[in-house]
Formats: sequence, structure tokens, C-alpha cells
Amino acid sequence: MNPGNPLIVQSDRSILLEVDHPLHDEARDALAQFAELEKSPEHIHTYRLTPLSLWNAAAGGMDAPAILELLTSYSKYPLPANITAEIQTYVHRYGRVKLIREGDDLLLYSDDHALMTEIVNHKKMQPYIQQHINRNTIKIDASRRGHVKQALIHIGFPAEDLAGYTEGSPLPLQMRSVTLQGKDFEPRQYQQSAVSTFYAGGAPSGGSGVVVLPCGAGKTIVGIATIATLQRATLILTPTPSRSVNGYMKSWTRQISPRNDWRIYR
Repeated sequence: MNPGNPLIVQSDRSILLEVDHPLHDEARDALAQFAELEKSPEHIHTYRLTPLSLWNAAAGGMDAPAILELLTSYSKYPLPANITAEIQTYVHRYGRVKLIREGDDLLLYSDDHALMTEIVNHKKMQPYIQQHINRNTIKIDASRRGHVKQALIHIGFPAEDLAGYTEGSPLPLQMRSVTLQGKDFEPRQYQQSAVSTFYAGGAPSGGSGVVVLPCGAGKTIVGIATIATLQRATLILTPTPSRSVNGYMKSWTRQISPRNDWRIYR
């Protein structure tokens, strides 16, 4: 806490960031890990803490003390008491239920029997339950994995997904170290960080997620670097047919070596 800091954290979970403050860039990068940008007028940017933004932070390895420490270090004033309590509550909810795989079966597990009882009896989960294994475990429809995760978010207890994914066909691919214009190239640090977070060292907890970056920050580079890390054939989906589709495809094909095997399906 320091009146000279760039943040004001409010009890409605909104966070105000002074754009012209010397610590703006540091505070912005910190907030990007656990808050959503809502408004960005000229002088004051508004962020908001949401259950989903906090759960995404938890999925990326942040805990409540780390989030509170960052907010405190950049805040002008003491954090509202309800904000501290809500951050601790929401972050603690992530991972209390887990998706795991046993053979071909997709299971939902929690060591909290009361919580599992609540989840099993919730109407949002009913369509996906195939079998009650024991008081802490149920078998769910593997083809509805995404629907199950959405239902759990709605219930308020997002799952830690440890079920892993089926490996695709091998695809040898390397990123260029020199651009077509002859300039040295390597992904920026934040792009490499995004790939590393997504890949998670090949652990079952990796392999899914949403990369959020502003226009011009190199989302295509992150995608290509991810493919190069996985070394697997990849299906790239673009928006529905429009003038922008050709732009998307040109962006991808321009930045990937012509030696690689590409097919465009319309």
C-alpha cells in the first residue's frame, strides 16, 4: 500500500489503473495474470476480478497469497476486506474436483464427499453422469468433456483437468530463426511464456487453454510456436467465411516454412 502507487482496488472487484503512472507497465502485466480488462480510455484503465479470471490464474499456477501480494504491492490503499476473502474463496475452489482417466473411462473425482454429493445432484451435471463408481468418483460421458467442464464452472467448482489428450500424428516443424526478409527472429519472452504455460512440460494438466493477447502482439506466433513444441499435426480453425478469413490464412501460411505440408479446407 502506497498512495503513490498506480492501482485502486474497489469492493465491487473493479480495479483502476493509471495509464500515465511510471509503474503502469509492471502493474498491467501483473493484472493480466488474474483480472480482465473491461475499459481502456485514455487515462484510466478498468480491470475486474471475476471468478473465471481467478480460476484461470489458479490453473496457471497462481495461488491466493501471490495474487493478494501483487495487488497490495501496486495498490494505493488497503485492499477491501471482501476482496481478500473472495480471492481466497474462489482460488480455493479451483481443483477441488478433478478429471482423470482410467483406461478408456473419464472420471470425475474429489476427496470431498459432501462436495461430490452436491455436484452429482446438480441438474447441470445429470445429463453427463454414466456411472457412480464410489462416493467420491463418478464416470462421465467422455464425448461431453467440454460440457462437463462448463457445467462445473456454472456450479462454481471448476475441475482440474488431468485426463490428458490423445496424441496427434507426428509433424516435424521448426520455427525460422531468420525471417523471409533476412532478419534474425525468435519469439518474444511473453510469447514463449504463453507456449510454456499451455504445454506445461507435456504434463496431463497442459494442452488446453485460451491465449489472450491484444492486436499485434503475435497470437499467430504463439500458435506456430505451440505447434513446433508439440510436433503434432494441427487443425487451425478460422472465423466463419468473411473477408477476414483470407487474412487469417495468409498470416499463418506466411509465417510457416513453405516446406511444411499445409491443406486449406473451406
